[in-house]
Amino acid sequence: MAARRSHRRVAAAVDAVLDAAVAAEAVELVDIVQSVAQERERAIELEYSADLAIGICGQRRAYPDRDVIVLAPDLPDNDRTLAHELGHVVFRHEGVEAVSATLEVSDDLIAYMLSQRSLRKGDGPTADEIAEWEAETFASMMLMRLKTMKGRGAPVSVLRYDEAIG
Repeated sequence: MAARRSHRRVAAAVDAVLDAAVAAEAVELVDIVQSVAQERERAIELEYSADLAIGICGQRRAYPDRDVIVLAPDLPDNDRTLAHELGHVVFRHEGVEAVSATLEVSDDLIAYMLSQRSLRKGDGPTADEIAEWEAETFASMMLMRLKTMKGRGAPVSVLRYDEAIG
């Protein structure tokens, strides 16, 4: 079966994450990340590193015993990048197991990868493109729900109210 985009799948993931947040009374995104780790019984560590390749704001690194979300320092929207990387964790996107901390990517390699992607137009989305779409859509939905929640009163009360009415 070909990979496809599903808003319903992403919305269900956001609901599951917010359910875990209710149980942990987490309302800030960093705390929500930890509530997901607790729910999955698999550690999620946050790191800030200037060693990411140029143009990379964040990265999920999968190790045998934990996940690590690496964020570039001084991002204009730290929550957006964190929510995006959390999406990769939640969906268990394949990626590559991290053996070393940083991979060097040359400008030539980036140009080649982009040119290959443009040659494939019309073939349908690849698994990597679906993974990026899911992570970005997850981030958008999660941040919108958190923003709405915070505008309606005490966030924990709103989470519990939303949970009660389904």
